[in-house]
Amino acid sequence: MKPNTEDRGVVLICNDEGMVSRVVRDDLGLAGRVPAGSPVEALVDPAAREKFAGFWAELQASEAVFDWEITVLIDGKFQPLHFAGARLEVGHLVMAAGSRNGLTQLNEELMRINNEQTNAARAMAKELALALGRGAAVDDSIYEELSRLNNDMANLQREMAKKNAELQKLNEQKNRFLGMAAHDLRNPLGVILVYSEFLEAEASEVLNEEQREFVTTIKETSKFMLRMVTDLLDVAAIEAGQLQLDLQPVDLAQFVLRNVTLNRVLAARKDIAVELEPVSSLPPISLDAGKIEQVLNNLISNAVKFSHPGTTVRVRLTLADGVATVAVQDQGQGIPAADLPKLFKPFSQTSVRSTAGEQSTGLGLAIVRRMVEGHGGRIWVESEQGKGSTFFFTLPVSPA
Repeated sequence: MKPNTEDRGVVLICNDEGMVSRVVRDDLGLAGRVPAGSPVEALVDPAAREKFAGFWAELQASEAVFDWEITVLIDGKFQPLHFAGARLEVGHLVMAAGSRNGLTQLNEELMRINNEQTNAARAMAKELALALGRGAAVDDSIYEELSRLNNDMANLQREMAKKNAELQKLNEQKNRFLGMAAHDLRNPLGVILVYSEFLEAEASEVLNEEQREFVTTIKETSKFMLRMVTDLLDVAAIEAGQLQLDLQPVDLAQFVLRNVTLNRVLAARKDIAVELEPVSSLPPISLDAGKIEQVLNNLISNAVKFSHPGTTVRVRLTLADGVATVAVQDQGQGIPAADLPKLFKPFSQTSVRSTAGEQSTGLGLAIVRRMVEGHGGRIWVESEQGKGSTFFFTLPVSPA
């Protein structure tokens, strides 16, 4: 029987150098990408190779690794899989499934198969010993060796399942707490922001300079906190698997043009131009307009945030091989190579500082990554210090 979508997975045995020795199970059609003798990292998206290297390093340094989320190309779409691994005498066991629950189900299935295979091997060894007329001592030694190997693997698998269940429970508790706290904070922060904006606009004439500075500080601080609370709600929903997409046919070229026009107004306050390179019309494609607008706003506002006045942010939209690619290029400071792995991770901060003291929650890129991947696309960055950065994301173009 075919496994449920979230339970589908792939199981590999690799040697110490990270080369695949054997494909144990493959429900996702990935075996052709990692035949025996090939590097296991060929399984993942090239943009996620550095993250996989971290997973592999932790696996080599410890007995087991649990729940690393790494992007893999499946059926032409980039999808995040949950990875786990364990060190065995036969090599390194690497498992990946569509969800944490899928990892648990995959692990339980491997335990069942392992026990069945061991029992079958025991029976075969006994028959062989009888057929050859060997004594019980030889037979017993075979049983003992098989039992020892089986118990070692079973213990590791049980420990992996236990740790995975504990992590899943803790993660669910964390998501509930974040959701509750963020929801309860959003309304009072919204009230503070509205009243501070009112005071700044309507009462500035009766306030002295120091009081006006206080009101401006209250407004900017409450705006930042409200943005953080909104981001926390998004993260909690995504982590709980509740990212809902309202897919509707959209003219992507007009959609990007409208978003660039709106962002020009905000960028102009910093004397930064936002330009859209001419694009040809595209067929309407299915996407969640609100989510993709959030992606564009984040990438363009980040480009403005880390650029100096008098520079230009350029937005490009191209179409090739049934995939639309949006690029946001700035002339800013660039990102050091050591900081690139931190991007797209929750609460990550790089050493690059905004040029006008703008604040960041450290959640924006992690959120937009999941939104893009939810549409079946991918997101990545190319950057060079002193020359700026270009963020790319793709969307599959299919009939709306």
